Amino acid sequence: MKKNNKRESIIIAVILLVILAVAFYLDAKLPSYHIAIKVIKKAAVYSLVAVSMNLLNGFTGLFSLGQAGFMLLGAYTFAIFTIPEESREIVYQYYNGGLIRFALPVIPALVLSGLVAALFAFLVGLPVLKLKSDYLAIATLGFAEIIRAIFQWDKLGAITNGSNMLHQFPSFSSFNIRNAQGEVVVYLSTLVPFVIAGVCIALIVLLINSTYGRALKAIRDDETAAEAMGVNLFHHKQLAFCISSFFAGIGGAMLAMYACTVQAKSFTSAMTYEILLIVVLGGVGSITGSCLSAFLFVACSEWWLRFLDNTYTIGS
Repeated sequence: MKKNNKRESIIIAVILLVILAVAFYLDAKLPSYHIAIKVIKKAAVYSLVAVSMNLLNGFTGLFSLGQAGFMLLGAYTFAIFTIPEESREIVYQYYNGGLIRFALPVIPALVLSGLVAALFAFLVGLPVLKLKSDYLAIATLGFAEIIRAIFQWDKLGAITNGSNMLHQFPSFSSFNIRNAQGEVVVYLSTLVPFVIAGVCIALIVLLINSTYGRALKAIRDDETAAEAMGVNLFHHKQLAFCISSFFAGIGGAMLAMYACTVQAKSFTSAMTYEILLIVVLGGVGSITGSCLSAFLFVACSEWWLRFLDNTYTIGS
C-alpha cells in the first residue's frame, strides 16, 4: 500500500512538472497558443477542485454535492477583499463604493477564501453530516443553491454587489512581469495557477497518506469497524468536510482570477456535476486520475469538441 501511495505521488509530481514546462513554453509563444493556455489555466483550477471533492467522496465515502457553493464563497471572498480601493466606486456603483474599503494581497486573500469556505462547511456540517448517502447529497446541494440565492440578494449589495458582477480584482495576468514601458517581459500567468494548484494538491496527498488519511479510508470502508477501532466518526467526517471545502474555496478564488469576473449565477449545480464527472472519469479515490481527467474534460469542453456548437444542415 505504501509503495502504491509513493508511486502515485511520484506520478503526480512528474505530471505537474511536465505541465509546468509546457505552460512555460506556451507562455513564451503567447498569443499563438491562446486557446491552449486558456485550457491549461482552467484545467489547473478544476484539477484542484476535483481532488478536493475526491478527498470527501472518494477517500471518506461522503457523497457531497455542495462544491459549487464553497467555490462561490471562495470566489466572492477573494474578489471582495482584493478589489483596489480606487476601483470600488466603479464596481459598487449602486452601493456607494461598498462596505469594504481596503484590499488584501493575493496570497492572504487566497488563504482567507479557503478559511471562509471552511467556516461555512463547519457550520453546515454540524447538522448535515449526521445524514448519509443521498440525503447528505441533497442537503449539501440545497446549501449550494441557498448560498447562490443569498449572494444575489440586494440587501447584501454593499458587500456582494447584489446581482451585479465583481471585477477589477487581480487576475493571473497580474503576475506577469512588465518593463518600464508596460510591456510584458516574463509571462507567469500560466505558471501561477499550476504552482498554487500543485502546492494544494501536494498538501492533500500528504493528508491522505497520514494517520488522519488512514482513518478517513477506514470510515469509507466500514464505519462500524472504524468506530470499534477508536475512530471518532463525526470528528473525522467534519475534518474531511472542512478541509475539502477549504481547498474548494481556494479553487473558487482561482476560478475568479481565471474569469476576471465573479457573479453568483455562474456557480450553478451544473458546475458541481462537472466536478463530479471529472472525479468519476478519473476514478473515485485516485488523485492522479482526477488531475488527468480534469485536463481531458476541460480540453474537450473548451477546445476539441467546440465544433459541436456549430449548426450543420444535412441535405439540401
